[in-house]
Amino acid sequence: MDSLREEKKLLRATYLFCLIGFFNLSIIKSTFDTGAIVIGVVICVLMGYAHFIVRRFFPDGDKYILIFACILSSIGMVMIYRLSSTSAIRQIIWFVLGIACFILIVVLLPELKKYAKFKYVFLVGTIIFVSMATFIGTEELGSKNWVKFHGMSFQPSEFGKLFLIAYLASALKDYKNFKQLIEPACVVMVTLGFMVLQKDLGSALIFFAISVTMLYISTSKLKYVVISLVLFAIGAFISYKLFGHVRLRVMIWKNPWPYKANESYQVVQSMYSIAWGGLSGTGLGLGFPKYVPVNIDDFIFSAICEEMGALMGFAIMIFYFLLFYRCMRAALFVEDKFSRLLAVGYSSMIAAQVLVIVGGVTNMIPLTGITLPLVSYGGTSMLITFMGLGILQKISEGGR
Repeated sequence: MDSLREEKKLLRATYLFCLIGFFNLSIIKSTFDTGAIVIGVVICVLMGYAHFIVRRFFPDGDKYILIFACILSSIGMVMIYRLSSTSAIRQIIWFVLGIACFILIVVLLPELKKYAKFKYVFLVGTIIFVSMATFIGTEELGSKNWVKFHGMSFQPSEFGKLFLIAYLASALKDYKNFKQLIEPACVVMVTLGFMVLQKDLGSALIFFAISVTMLYISTSKLKYVVISLVLFAIGAFISYKLFGHVRLRVMIWKNPWPYKANESYQVVQSMYSIAWGGLSGTGLGLGFPKYVPVNIDDFIFSAICEEMGALMGFAIMIFYFLLFYRCMRAALFVEDKFSRLLAVGYSSMIAAQVLVIVGGVTNMIPLTGITLPLVSYGGTSMLITFMGLGILQKISEGGR
């Protein structure tokens, strides 16, 4: 009962933030925007309904996974509506689909350890999705990582993450000797190769981080991690020498200021935006986040920091840490190693993606064009993240 009381308290705070945020957006326009109020109410109802379903029918699992995901999503949707109301409506549709996928996974999936035998199915899915954009993809913002089909577009590498994690969990669950690591190592190298060819450096970093984390958890051998880091460094050096886009990203990272009108315009505007907001922000609707390119996607963190302040940026990072903690906590209480590795993989996927994009927009690492999970605008990212969280919720339920 204490847990339920704390969950409801956190949900009420989330409802309050969401309603105040959308009410603020409704009154800053020349005419009162009733659509903003409606959207705020709809989001609150969806969050409450999802929590009720999971709590009512599956009471054993960790409900904070869903709550923290809803908090981050609500922050993102408030900011997206401020920047583009049309995009916000589409994002809410993806949020509904993401919540639906989350609940369906928890309700319909049987014990996850039954899927451990489908290693080569996961392998085929991984290769198909990570290679798809190389052959039939279209280039956007310098990366060839989008596939368009009948007017719709999606990032196949996002689905590739789900399949790669499942494959690695299946391949590494029975680790006994070094020979068993040869096949997974080859699969990861092929995956990274396709990401470099697609100029999708962000996904390459995330795939590598996921793989190394799962490798260490399954083997407990630090030497394998060191070998992986050395091989990755060699591959990065070769990529730097072979590909101009890699050299460009590194050049911008080392010193963006001489190129602020051209190559490093995005990064420089992002840093200006964060600095302009200070600790408390300019106020929702009172800043100039539209000067930052791709502000609802890759650079939404900068827009949030400008209008809601660096304190909100810190809060977002804390919420991600808490989400990561609750997800990793699920791995501690599950019995079979396949489910444990799945939990580690999907947790590290979210954590790596957050660190890579926040590091990129603040110029702490070379910029990579990926989305901030649950916060940035993007249907594929929203769906994949909620699917991963649904599997983590299932794991926290003990496979029941």
